[in-house]
Formats: sequence, C-alpha cells, structure tokens
Amino acid sequence: MSGTVTVIAKEEAVRRTKLLLILTLGFFTHLAPAWAGDGRVIQGGGTTFVTGGTGAPSFTPVLTKFGIHWRNGQGRLDCLALAPSAVTGAPGSGNFDTNVMYVTGPITAVDIKGKIATLTGTATVTGLGAGSNLPFTAVAERGGPGARFVLTVSGLTFEETLLEGAISF
Repeated sequence: MSGTVTVIAKEEAVRRTKLLLILTLGFFTHLAPAWAGDGRVIQGGGTTFVTGGTGAPSFTPVLTKFGIHWRNGQGRLDCLALAPSAVTGAPGSGNFDTNVMYVTGPITAVDIKGKIATLTGTATVTGLGAGSNLPFTAVAERGGPGARFVLTVSGLTFEETLLEGAISF
C-alpha cells in the first residue's frame, strides 16, 4: 500500500509542477507586450491657455490645441497656437482665429519623475520661431484641467495651463 501512495504522491507532484510551469509561461506571455520598448505610455491632448499670452506690451491672449503620445519608444507632439485677429476690445477680439505657430515632430526621449514627464525631440515650426529640425522640450504634468504643460522651442518658452483635456501616463 505504501508503494501506491508514493506513486500517487509523485504523480501529484508532477501535475503540480506542470501546472505551475503553464501558469508561469502564461503570465510572462501576457506581460511581454508591456515590456516591449520601454513599456511606458504617455498620451494627452486638449486646449491650453498660455500664461501671459504674447507678453508685454500687448498681452494678446493665446490658446493652444496640443496632442502628445509616446508608446514603445516612439511618439509625436503637435501643438497649434491660436490668437485673435482683432485687437483687444474690438469686436471679435475673443475669437481665436489666427494660426500664429504650429509645432510638429517626433518625440525621441521621455523622462518621468512622479507626476511630471519631460519629452524631448525635434520639430518643424511654422509661424513664430519658424524652422526645421529644431529641438524642443515639453514638460507635461499628469492630470486634467489645471495641469501644466510647458513647451520650449526656437528659444521661446510657453507656460500653459490645461483648460480642457487630459494628460496620462
């Protein structure tokens, strides 16, 4: 009888080992896509208000529409700056209808520290600061309305507050 118990115990041990192996392989197979590239995903978009607008002396308000995404070691940034064509106080001065700057280009690196992601890359810029293959840095704070987004390109820095949309990572 003890020989039968020993054989049953060995068979049970083999079954448990096979089950553990199958579960382990399944676990790593499902995690593999998350480990591809650097595994980080950053995405966001929305409308921002540029702090101080165009600055002194006119302080013309500026809104931006931006989009960012980063996944598996690659991504892109797009940012369109809009200002009113009418001067302050004139009819239509609250209509953001003039494209004053457009920044578009690949994100080449990302550094995340807590709730802040720093994105770097090169861009083509039209309008203010126009040029090609210009380095940019975008500092994005995770969150929705009220989160900060700071874009530096062409020697210009735009400190922005998210009005609509979200940034997640």
